[in-house]
Order: sequence, then structure tokens, then C-alpha cells
Amino acid sequence: MTNENDKGRRKLRTDEMQRLSTDEFKQATKITLHLVIDNLRSMHNVGSVFRSADAFRVSHIHLCGHTPVPPHKGIHKTALGATESVDWSYHKNTLDVISQLKNNGVKVYCLEQTQNSIALETFCEELKHGESVALVLGNEVSGVDQDVIDASDGAVEIPQYGTKHSLNVAVSAGIAIWAIALQLKKAP
Repeated sequence: MTNENDKGRRKLRTDEMQRLSTDEFKQATKITLHLVIDNLRSMHNVGSVFRSADAFRVSHIHLCGHTPVPPHKGIHKTALGATESVDWSYHKNTLDVISQLKNNGVKVYCLEQTQNSIALETFCEELKHGESVALVLGNEVSGVDQDVIDASDGAVEIPQYGTKHSLNVAVSAGIAIWAIALQLKKAP
């Protein structure tokens, strides 16, 4: 029987993964994606979003409304230090953030199931290298507020094929961030 290590599948140790330090991360080029977190309640979901944002070098996280903010042990438990690497800010009003982003040339889309929402794959195919976009993530129960949807440039949804019609917000964020990052990093 052949040892799996002989096939080049030995699990890497943390020190072999060439991870960036927090300072190196701060200096590294980011993808042109902002995340707007609209009234999330779960600290674990917030922490998970931070961790995914770190993994793909998201530009900025805007925590809005009732969303808990770092430092907090509930966020830290899932973020694993990503609150130190990813730039973030707190805003009382999500609509103010959307207005500010749009005034700065950022296209704002909600990750939500709406009439005329765009499938994530189609949305990504239409993105241009370096284009600045923001993705609004909504509350675990009620999703993105309708007034936020109305103020946005559109809605993106992750097609689903099972009996449920929703994913956990942190899972949805991870899928969307990964897909958008792949497209935005493509050579022009």
C-alpha cells in the first residue's frame, strides 16, 4: 500500500502555507469589492464574513445598523483575527453607506432573491477586471431591507436546486465573495 505522503498529498502545516502577516495583508492589493452588512444579528456570522473577506482580500466591510462590531469574543471566535486584517467601519444607517459608495462610483448590489435578480454566475460574467462593486448582505431572518434593495443598482442571487430557498448568510457571503473575486482578479 502506498503512503499518501508519497503521492504529494501530505497535509501542509500552517508555517508552510506562506500566509501574509497582518501588516503584509494591509499593504497587499485588494479586490475591488466592498461588503455592506445590513442588520446581521449573529456575531458568529459576522466573524465568518470577516474570515471569508480576509481569504479573498476584500477591500472593506461596512457594518450597519444592529450588526455587532469588533472587538467581541463571539466575533473573534469565527473571525480568527480577520477583524485585525480586513478594513471595516461602522455606520448607523445602511442607506447612507449605499449613497456614499454610489457617489464614489461603486455599483451596489444586494445578495437577495428579488424580481429580476441576476444569477451569481451571470453577474460575475458581466463584471469587468478592477470594477468596484459592493455586495449588501441582509439579516438572517428577513434578508435585505426593501428600502435598501430599492436604493441599490440591482440584486444578485445564488441559484439553488433543493427544497430550501435560502442559505446561511455567512455561507452565501463565502460563495459570492469567491465567485466575484475570481472574476475581478482576471487579467484585463
